[in-house]
Amino acid sequence: MTGIITSGEKRLVIVSGRAHPQLALDVARELGTEVLSSTAYDFANGETYVRFNESVRGCDVFVVQSHGDRVNDWLMEQLIMVDALKRASAKRITVVAPFFPYARQDKKHLGREPISARLVADMYAAAGADRIMSVDLHTAQEQGFFDGPWDHLWAQPVLVDYIKGRLDVTNAAVVSPDAGRIRVAERWANALGGSPLAFVHKTRDITRPNEAVANRVVGDVEGRSCVLVDDMIDTGGTIAKAVKVVLDAGAKDVIVAATHGVLSGPAIERLATCGAREVVITDTLPIPQGKRFERLTVLSIAPLLARAIKAVFDDGSVAELFDTTEV
Repeated sequence: MTGIITSGEKRLVIVSGRAHPQLALDVARELGTEVLSSTAYDFANGETYVRFNESVRGCDVFVVQSHGDRVNDWLMEQLIMVDALKRASAKRITVVAPFFPYARQDKKHLGREPISARLVADMYAAAGADRIMSVDLHTAQEQGFFDGPWDHLWAQPVLVDYIKGRLDVTNAAVVSPDAGRIRVAERWANALGGSPLAFVHKTRDITRPNEAVANRVVGDVEGRSCVLVDDMIDTGGTIAKAVKVVLDAGAKDVIVAATHGVLSGPAIERLATCGAREVVITDTLPIPQGKRFERLTVLSIAPLLARAIKAVFDDGSVAELFDTTEV
């Protein structure tokens, strides 16, 4: 049957939402299969309709969906897909959400706020998901929001392999854009052969989203090629300011590396003019041609997802494949 891998009595199926169909196609290609045929459209009032055009009874189904622009639409579509699969007697349903929706709302900063990331995990469970798979969660503790397996994959190997060929690691430094990401920067420093660490001291007003003030660099970056690492780039304000501060501190040049390219609003202009030698992201979210610029490099996350999906399907260890231990 088209789009199904059979191994003994087990059958693997990849299905895709409409947010980033190319990613699902690339994952399926890595696995030597095709994306299962489906029908999806919106009614005039905005409601979403989904139907799978082939049987999924008894299948191990992986539901691939990205959550960038129109995050609420794509989240609802993925929930409806999970519900349809559950009612169609799929044996196991894994939500593949490379960029987990609402991941930044993982705790209360002020009174009377929601914990939206927990709500999203609860909705996946209510729809019928048995497992979740994501890449570079905003905080690893979010795995505790779901009462079941949550595979937390790291894009670092994909990014590091590329960046090693772009700089002299003997004269490099790894820079975190804030103190909160310093432990992730330590992983990067180790992967680059023990490069020195630095971080940008910044202040943030929690009542004003997407705004931060980069103050100074803590650590020695003078004369070094710096790798500025983060989990995501949204409006680009934090990264652009951090690049300027690092260059003002005497860095030779700066490469920005991040997993998720949300690239909202003024991000493209900010990144293109911030002074970074290169901005490297993955395609966990779709990056249309209109959001691409000369110094932007987009790496494929599909091989990483495919390896994890194969490990889950074979009842293997995802942690052994990707070293998902948080530092």
